[in-house]
Amino acid sequence: MASVTIRGWALWTVSLLNFAFVSISGADFIRFISFRAIYHNITGETTLCQDSIPWSVALQDSSVLGSLVVDLGLLAFFITQHSLLAWSPVKQALQSVLGALNRTAYCFTTVLALQILMRYWQPVTGAPCLWSVRHAPWSIWFPLLCFSLHFLCWAIICSILMIFDYPELLGIKQVYYSCLGLGDPLSHKSPGAQRLLSHLRHPVCVELGVVLWLLPALSLDRLLLAATLSTYLALAHSLDKQDVSYLCVQLNSKLQLFAELHHGSSVASDHKDR
Repeated sequence: MASVTIRGWALWTVSLLNFAFVSISGADFIRFISFRAIYHNITGETTLCQDSIPWSVALQDSSVLGSLVVDLGLLAFFITQHSLLAWSPVKQALQSVLGALNRTAYCFTTVLALQILMRYWQPVTGAPCLWSVRHAPWSIWFPLLCFSLHFLCWAIICSILMIFDYPELLGIKQVYYSCLGLGDPLSHKSPGAQRLLSHLRHPVCVELGVVLWLLPALSLDRLLLAATLSTYLALAHSLDKQDVSYLCVQLNSKLQLFAELHHGSSVASDHKDR
């Protein structure tokens, strides 16, 4: 019994440390994707771009090409890690070794790869911007609009992750269920939910697309980042009509539940007034 207790505490410790690491890295990712890009210069006159340099000259500059090669290698490293560990044969092999910590290990290595990408990312400073909002009044209002929409998108992303069972996504629920002998928490979900999650594990495509592309100035390295991640997100999901039907049924049931709760509270209020 003591060994089981010690094993349970060890699993919980690893899981909670991973949760802390993911949370810190999430804040770093928001700063890397949104705040740094928007607030590098609030007027939109970012020094990351050199509009005076022609594209024909910029694309022959060794520093520009070197930065793009490094950034492309970092993106390839992140995508390889994220896809390889989600591949069924590798996933099953790791499951047999790690057990309840399989999802935790996947999240940890994903966040580690993301930290490496953010740490060693090379901004391209010797090329023009693809676009840059420089003229008043848009040089002030457009960055503020970008910030507002980025804030809204990140709030939606966090809300969706909570709805999609955030503890299960991070591997915390797997450890909890393992300690209680309940098996894999995914097996307790309905077949429709399991099928949906197999096709849409990260339901934040539209919001992340807005965050990646809506900026006061789009540099060459940001174009590479946005185009690569957008393509990867588009190719990673495979929703079909059955998944959409399941989502519609769930949405209608939630709306009906809220309507019934609202009607019940209204009736209770009328009785109270009488």
